[in-house]
Amino acid sequence: MSIVLIAGGTGLIGTQLSKTLNTVGFQVRHLSRHPGPDALYPSFAWDVDKGTLDPAALENVEFIINLAGAGVADKPWTEARKRLITESRVKSNQLLKKHILAMPQAPKAFISSAAVGYYGDNPSEQWVSEDAAPGKGFLAESCIAWEASIRSIAETGVRVVGLRTGIVLSTKGGALPKLIQPMKFGIASYFGTGQTWYPWIHIEDLCRMFLFALQDPDMSGFFNAVGPNPVRNRELTQTVAKVFAPRAFLIPAPSIALYAILGELASAILTGVRASAGKIQTEGFDFEHPELEEALRSLK
Repeated sequence: MSIVLIAGGTGLIGTQLSKTLNTVGFQVRHLSRHPGPDALYPSFAWDVDKGTLDPAALENVEFIINLAGAGVADKPWTEARKRLITESRVKSNQLLKKHILAMPQAPKAFISSAAVGYYGDNPSEQWVSEDAAPGKGFLAESCIAWEASIRSIAETGVRVVGLRTGIVLSTKGGALPKLIQPMKFGIASYFGTGQTWYPWIHIEDLCRMFLFALQDPDMSGFFNAVGPNPVRNRELTQTVAKVFAPRAFLIPAPSIALYAILGELASAILTGVRASAGKIQTEGFDFEHPELEEALRSLK
């Protein structure tokens, strides 16, 4: 039974991914800042800020998945918060690299989350593939530093895959519950003009993609972890309302109001890209939830 070590295993994606991997026969371990005996999976201590990691966590590990990082939209973007968002990702990879180099037997693969924020705000109608240049602004700059730390893992000789994730659809966390909440009061808000492209992916497809990356020995590099049919922000809001709150009234939330309320964080909501899933599909991955309305209904 292959052992998979997951950093960030108790978050939204990590919780579902741990179940997915366990179901198909992987033995799952977690790295945690506060490991405890009541954890669902064997849990080992690490502290990214202090640069510490329990070496026992890596014994006989064949695969490492890193999902760790401070939430991008959890708090206002003060300068300190922006540093934390970037450094939590970069430092976690640096710490894992250090310990991989010390392992008597290197793991077969290192799989990391990444983000479509790498492309910045791209209002173009053109599909954006993985070879596109990075964008501008904090999100893109943070992703550039993040990906550099992911790429550096390859220096250990380990196969490395980075999954540039879009909006993850789940009712258990992330963006979707935040969209649904005001709809319960009859308000379905789209942002700005509503024309921003939103690449999305069902959480089950995302977890299957991580599994696919583990099992395909020829897969390496960066891939857009998005569904094949991105939609504009207005269409996303309309479809979420159709499925979860059909009586909600669609209204715009002007960009100027978002910036007044959220500050620079508003750019995360107003930034989008028509990211292509073509590369991962060419690799052989098939989506179970390629259409937005069906994907949302499967979550009810």
